[in-house]
Formats: sequence, C-alpha cells, structure tokens
Amino acid sequence: MSAVMITRKVRKWEKLPGKNTFCCDGRVMMARQKGIFYLTLFLIIGTCSLFFAFECPYLAVHLSPAIPVFAVLLFLFVIAMLLRTSFSDPGVLPRALPEEANFIEMEIEAANGNVPSGQRPPPRIRNVQINNQIVKLKYCYTCKIFRPPRASHCSICDNCVDRFDHHCPWVGNCVGKRNYRYFYLFTLTLSLLTIYIFAFNIVHVVMRSVDQGFLNTLKETPGTYPLNMNTFLLVCFFTLWSMVGLTGFHTYLISLNQTTNEDIKGSWSGKNRGQNPYSHKNIIKNCCEVLCGPTYPSKMCYHDDLGVICFSLFLTSFSACFPQKTTAPLIPNEHTPDDVKPSIAAEKSSGPKDDQPPAAKLPPLASPETDAETSIAKNQ
Repeated sequence: MSAVMITRKVRKWEKLPGKNTFCCDGRVMMARQKGIFYLTLFLIIGTCSLFFAFECPYLAVHLSPAIPVFAVLLFLFVIAMLLRTSFSDPGVLPRALPEEANFIEMEIEAANGNVPSGQRPPPRIRNVQINNQIVKLKYCYTCKIFRPPRASHCSICDNCVDRFDHHCPWVGNCVGKRNYRYFYLFTLTLSLLTIYIFAFNIVHVVMRSVDQGFLNTLKETPGTYPLNMNTFLLVCFFTLWSMVGLTGFHTYLISLNQTTNEDIKGSWSGKNRGQNPYSHKNIIKNCCEVLCGPTYPSKMCYHDDLGVICFSLFLTSFSACFPQKTTAPLIPNEHTPDDVKPSIAAEKSSGPKDDQPPAAKLPPLASPETDAETSIAKNQ
C-alpha cells in the first residue's frame, strides 16, 4: 500500500515581487501602467479604420485595388509586433533566493574585510573581461544579485532586465534582450504604415482636386466625412516625424550594437571611456546579432526549489501475501508480481547462486531476490 502526495509546480512569475502583471498562465507579461499602451492601440486602430473606411474605397476604384490590400498587411504586422513586444518577457532576471543572498553577502564581507564604523563601505562591483576589456558588474540591492553585463534595474517594473534598453510606456513594457527585435520591427513597420497612409491621403486630395478644385475639396470633406480630412492629415504628419525619428535612432544604435541605456549614460563615449566591447566593428554583423540572433528562453518558468514534486511512500510488510519465513519488505511495482517469492525460492533451492536473474531487471528500490535468498539460506 502506498500513498502519493503531489504538490503543484510553482512558477517563478507567481513569486516575482516586481510590479508586473501576468495572465494566461504567465504567458502574457506587462507593466502595471497600461493606460498609454491602450492609447497606442486606439490611435493605430482608429487611424487605420478611418483610412480603410474613407480613403481606400475611392483609391481602390480610381487607382488600384492593391492599395487597401497592402495597407491591411502592414496594419496586421504592426499590431502583431506591438502585441509581441508588449506581452512578452523582456528578459527579467529572477531575484536571489534567501540562501543565495546570504551567500553573496558572506562573499562580499570576506572580500571587503571589516569596515570601520563611520566609513562608507566600498562599492559592490565585480570585474569581468569581455573582448580584452574590463567590464564592471554592479550589485543590485533590490534583487540581491550581481547584474550580468548590460543589465539594469527598471525602476518602473522594479525588476532587473537583461540587456536593458529602456522602459517604453507606449508598449506598456520594458524593452530588453528578449523583445528588442520585435520593438524595432514595430517602430519600423509603423513608420512605413504612417508614410503609406499619409502619402495616399495626399494622393486622394490631389485626385479629388483635379476634378473639383483644391478649395472645393477642402470645403466638402468636413461635410462628407465624420472626421474631416484636415485633422486626419495633421495627425499623420506629426506621427510620421516622431516615428521616423525613433526608427532612425534605433537603427543607429543597432548598427553600433548599443542600447539606449548605454547611449544615454555615455558608457562607451568620451575620452575616459573604452570602446564598446560588444560591437563587431561591422554594421552588418551588429545588425545580424541584434535582429537575427537566437531567441533566448525566459527565466520566469519554474522555480527550482518550489517546483519539486514530493512523494511520500508508506511501506508495509508483505507477510500477509508471502510465507511467514520470509520477512523481506518489498515495494510493489510492475516488476514484482504476486508470485515472485515462491518462484525465487524454487530457483534458489534447485540451482546455484550464479543462476539468479540479473538485478538490472528490477528498479534500484526493489531487490526481492537478494533479500529472499538471504532469508532462505538462514532457514535452511
């Protein structure tokens, strides 16, 4: 008879003390301030809906039906990249367990020695060498870990993020190692979509102006459409410059294999700064590493200590099933049938010890042949 007690695996994100929200069994991860993300989604969907409703019918008939088709493809790709950036783990580093934190504290105290009272303790840093250049690993007092190279602690999400770039409120998430390429593709395709919509809005106005005149077209559009075309053009114009500028800035960073956080802090610029150890000194190689590199697995899956399944086995004597002369305890499993004891006794009494079946046929916890042989030898 055995009783099995199974505890459910506890995932790391369930114990994460940061300021993130999770849903869909931890597959969706976002910051708690999601209001601007909803605004971004509303602006993109609203602008494209106006374009599809009022511009595309005229352009499809008088110019080409491929115009709305290509706009729909761009729109779907923009939404997909936005959701992929917003809902994915940017590369959050799990905090140290209490035992790990205590061990790190002991290492730091042993390295620094006894600091006299009244004096400030030395900074907690570790030096590592990357491409023949010394890089400092800073200690995070919140997460109780030495952050890996290029990692930083986000004050909004209250987590350390690997290869931290920045926290983007427009996507409602941090941008880091695991979602930076999707963020860049989002900004790039959104810039193309904005240029596309703005350009064909101008084409629409020009085509109508040829037939009716420019002033008549501007006068008729407020009465024709619920939202006039002038306001629509202004929104596209200002969005165009902001998105194109943002995309150009990140293209520049990718060509140098640099993050926004490093660029703002000037980590690899200035007279007293060293060269960027992560750059390949080649634009193509830098772009391939950032945009085409491997996708790293998330570290927010299972907690190693809490994710152990506990099995409690209560063993009883098999004296009721087997003759009383054998007191060897057995663990029931698929390898031990009920009549194993009589067959073993017959084999041991008629044949030598070398004829016993190999122990590899039975699991390590159950060894009825050896125990039964010892008991029979004593009784004989």
